[in-house]
Amino acid sequence: MTATASLPSASSLETVAAQLTLGVVRLNRLLRQADRGGLTPSMSAALASVARQGSPTLGEVASSEHLSPATITPIIKKLEARRLVARVRDPNDRRVTRVRVTPAGRRQLDENRSRRTKWVTARLGELSPSEFERISGALDVLTKLTTPSDANDGGQP
Repeated sequence: MTATASLPSASSLETVAAQLTLGVVRLNRLLRQADRGGLTPSMSAALASVARQGSPTLGEVASSEHLSPATITPIIKKLEARRLVARVRDPNDRRVTRVRVTPAGRRQLDENRSRRTKWVTARLGELSPSEFERISGALDVLTKLTTPSDANDGGQP
């Protein structure tokens, strides 16, 4: 912001927040619909969480997905039945079970990402050059909004 720019009013902030929220919710819904990988949104999110965390415990997956362990267990069981994840004993503590993504799970994640990227690429191709520049220029701000910082509550609404 430049020195001459004024801070947005509370009503402007609320208007932009409402529009941004609606846009993100719609985009998320459209991306889920474009992703015909055969997994529920909860299964896709859990699989991505396991991949991101490496070899988490069920409790760690539940925590990262903001679910209870009782809720994440059947989701992991479904992923396990599809051979997308496997449970493994912790090498340092045999009492602890961890979850890891299998090669089939990695392929599923890659296919899901590819389908979503192709869908977004096609939609971006429908934009005018000016619209494309505007959305491209806003990506750093969107990244800032979605990256947890010490100044907020960890990015949770």
